[in-house]
Amino acid sequence: MEFSDGKTIFIQIRDRLVDQILTGKLLPGDKIPSVRELAVDLEVNRNTVMRSYALMENEGIVDNKRGIGFFVSDHARERLIQDEKKLFLQEELPKLVHQAKVLKMVPADFKMLLDQLNENQNENK
Repeated sequence: MEFSDGKTIFIQIRDRLVDQILTGKLLPGDKIPSVRELAVDLEVNRNTVMRSYALMENEGIVDNKRGIGFFVSDHARERLIQDEKKLFLQEELPKLVHQAKVLKMVPADFKMLLDQLNENQNENK
């Protein structure tokens, strides 16, 4: 994993695991890599990984089973989807709407783009 300068490393680690939960690569009840294992794999300090795991535990994304490890919470995916939708609607959608206005796009343009996206997704199934 390559880290970017824009975010702290522990947040980037959290985001990577969140993405794996959202895409279904990690399912409820799945054990996530141990702190030591992930630190070695990513070549980061164990405390950095522990900060990521502690944050995710506080967010209700993972559960810590003492002596066993960290596991994806039962409702992690649903919670994350709600959070990501809210974030998208508050931060990304206003930018998109502004850019659409600048480009003088109309609702028909959006419908055409959505239809194309749906068509592409159906072809990839």
